[in-house]
Amino acid sequence: MSRWRKAWIAATFGLAASASFVAIPAEAETFSLVVDYSCTGGIAGSATVNLKARVQIPTTVQRGGMLKLGWSIEQVGTTRFKSPDYYAEGAQVSLIGNVKLDGAWNGTLEAHGSEEQGALKPHLPLTPPEGLSSEAHMTESGVIKLTPQAMSVDFVPPAGEVVVNNDDPRVIYRNNWALEGHTNVEYGDWLRDVHVTTTRKDEAIIRFRGTGFEYIGREQPGLGQVRVIIDDDNGTVVDPTLDSSGNPTASIKGNVSLWERTDLPYGLHTARIRSIDDGKPIYLDAFKLHTRELIDPPTEHRSTCTITNNPGTVEITVGGGTTPDPTDEPTDDPTDEPTDDPDPDPDPDPGDDTPPQHNTFPTGNHVTVVVPGSTKSPTPSPSASASPTPTKAQVANTPKGGVDTGEAPEPGAAGPYGLIAGGSLMLAGSVTGGLLLRRRRARHAGGTI
Repeated sequence: MSRWRKAWIAATFGLAASASFVAIPAEAETFSLVVDYSCTGGIAGSATVNLKARVQIPTTVQRGGMLKLGWSIEQVGTTRFKSPDYYAEGAQVSLIGNVKLDGAWNGTLEAHGSEEQGALKPHLPLTPPEGLSSEAHMTESGVIKLTPQAMSVDFVPPAGEVVVNNDDPRVIYRNNWALEGHTNVEYGDWLRDVHVTTTRKDEAIIRFRGTGFEYIGREQPGLGQVRVIIDDDNGTVVDPTLDSSGNPTASIKGNVSLWERTDLPYGLHTARIRSIDDGKPIYLDAFKLHTRELIDPPTEHRSTCTITNNPGTVEITVGGGTTPDPTDEPTDDPTDEPTDDPDPDPDPDPGDDTPPQHNTFPTGNHVTVVVPGSTKSPTPSPSASASPTPTKAQVANTPKGGVDTGEAPEPGAAGPYGLIAGGSLMLAGSVTGGLLLRRRRARHAGGTI
């Protein structure tokens, strides 16, 4: 084999060897934790609703800045959250995600998101928010460990009033009620129809979720009295022959609020009207249902979501601490008196490798991802925790893209490829130059090469 061929093979091998030791970094600015949730109770009903959340965690945070977490929410499977009752448009489905913070910042960071709903009926699927957000002001440098926690899903009914007509299927009639349609326009009945009975103890019943209701009927001479009952109380007697001032009425007037109560606690209630006088008619025109604005979401609609996978934990070093001033370092002073103690501050526990705690941290930033089930175990750094050192996947200081993206360097940047090419050219040039020099010397000596 000629020396030229050997030189070319050597150069090629050098290029391959140099390439095998160059790592191409993935560029990312956030790290994504995938969390699977199983939600039960409340608006999940008797089924289980599965959610998948992706929590975006920044890899670079400076002291004085904001730690912002972004959540994307996806429903998994066919089971959905469902409306617990009839509601006008404007109800809200809200999610609260929780991340536990330990270390330089202790507590729970909540992420909130809500989605407004249209008009609802019982068991109609609800639409949860697709994203959540949260942020915290980082006032101290140090290491923070972020661990996802349970999530809650709330349903907040809209505040307002809803009129339920007398022929609505939500109204249940017992015994001898009859529908009168196309009533006279001058009566002013709601939607020009009413239900009527002349039989004592006949009832009309409605069950609803809210904070109050009104009984809408007629004021008219010659009508019977009505007992209005809410839940299990003794009821209130209403005389529809009297006007709002308590005086006997001389005309027929429909669509009148004969009785109301709006101070009920939010929840499921049963309202009923009952005929008292046999042979005298009573009328039901409509029920008006009330829901006042609620300060807190009703707990009866809350679904609790527990984590079903092991998403892992992320540790972030918040940079921006002060760097020690070199002028503050002690210098040898010949006037200092020697001490008899060779170690003025001995380690009280020689077996404890826990580093001392300081309020000063380097200005660089990094994220350490504790990944469950990882097969790679780099050399662990000292930890203040008494538990075994977890498996860690290191990300270089001040990374520029997601750890899980695997993006290549930006186009146009020479990066490691430029170094590889330059080194290979230098190696090939050196081999070529050496061979030419040997040929020249051999020519002068009368030999060949």
